Amino acid sequence: MEFLEHGPDGYTTFARFASPVQKALTKRGDVLQPRLQSISAIDLSNRSHPEATEAPGSSINANDQCEGESSAVDHSSSAPRPSAVVLGASHWHAPLYRAGLARRFRVTAVQDPDPAVARAFAEPLGAPVAASVDEALDQDGIDVAFVFCPHHEMLEVGRKLIGRGIPFVIEKPAGANLDDLRAIEEEARSAAVPATVALVQRGAPIDTWLRQVGDIVYERMAFVAGPPSRYRSNGNPWMLEPGLSGGGSLMNLGPHFVDMAIRHLGHPVDVVQKLSTTLHGETVDDHATMILTTGTGREAIVEVGYAFPDSPLKRYCSFTAAGSHGFATVDTNGDATFTDQSGVTKSAVLEVDSDPLYDVFVTGVADTLTTGFAGLPTLAELVTTMELIWSPHPEGTARRG
Repeated sequence: MEFLEHGPDGYTTFARFASPVQKALTKRGDVLQPRLQSISAIDLSNRSHPEATEAPGSSINANDQCEGESSAVDHSSSAPRPSAVVLGASHWHAPLYRAGLARRFRVTAVQDPDPAVARAFAEPLGAPVAASVDEALDQDGIDVAFVFCPHHEMLEVGRKLIGRGIPFVIEKPAGANLDDLRAIEEEARSAAVPATVALVQRGAPIDTWLRQVGDIVYERMAFVAGPPSRYRSNGNPWMLEPGLSGGGSLMNLGPHFVDMAIRHLGHPVDVVQKLSTTLHGETVDDHATMILTTGTGREAIVEVGYAFPDSPLKRYCSFTAAGSHGFATVDTNGDATFTDQSGVTKSAVLEVDSDPLYDVFVTGVADTLTTGFAGLPTLAELVTTMELIWSPHPEGTARRG
């Protein structure tokens, strides 16, 4: 995968951590702006899965399998595969990792409090099931752990891994609050235990398309997913308890886009945050808006929510960016435009579904395991993002600057 790093001339520096995402940029063979290079596309439009975080009305069935996912371990490669353990298979994202795990890893334990879920996840991988985290870790030679456990358990699980020196992949937000996240980051760094987090929108089709505008000055990102009730039906009711999850739609959906805003614009010095629970009346927010402004006046507006109906359409999303080279747009159906400063507009259809990006991320993890996940998102970067999201103001409005 290659993603554009914001260099002195706008965005011409590339950093590599896994090649497959270059093929995931469009549903058609549209050619991006020459500065972005011409890329051969493949169709990933059918690689959606109802268990993604952003998918409305999703429910994890113990027998579910990602479309296009191998039903058994991939033995096609003669090269030895690193060993991995999966902790917390009930997580709605875990099935999106499974094909990559089968292809690139030898899974030696799958853990979940629900034995049926653990068995269903483990069976296609030919992996044994563990009833507890300690049981899953009671073996030699674990190369990496994939941590999907409930957010309030992440600090304890992270410390077990750090104490054993096991590199780990952890789902955002890596804790139920900022103290948890900071502790994991600091302890992993001090112990020199590599860790990474799946901020999968980095270098993805939306990110890359928006960067065509060059030096981004203004951008707006909206991502509104389905109702919060899906977490009760998919086996993760703790997501609707703020003390266990760490929040609602902003905590859950916001990190991808706040991370993008920081990378596109620089770190904000002024943040305005609004949260609401009005639509569904849960204890976690079902709609949130953030305005992030840098010291030079660059601005990003981030809107996320659980306000979309339970529908096969899954979500509403739209993105715009204005910058030195022009103006870019992306909508819910993936229709994208770029208008340059001379007034010429070109269009493409992008794959805006985030589900396939998790498989790409697993490939990145495998490719960088021996280098400590070099080039992948770090816990320190997640801390920077979550410091903006986890406002200290409980009334839901924060302003700093």
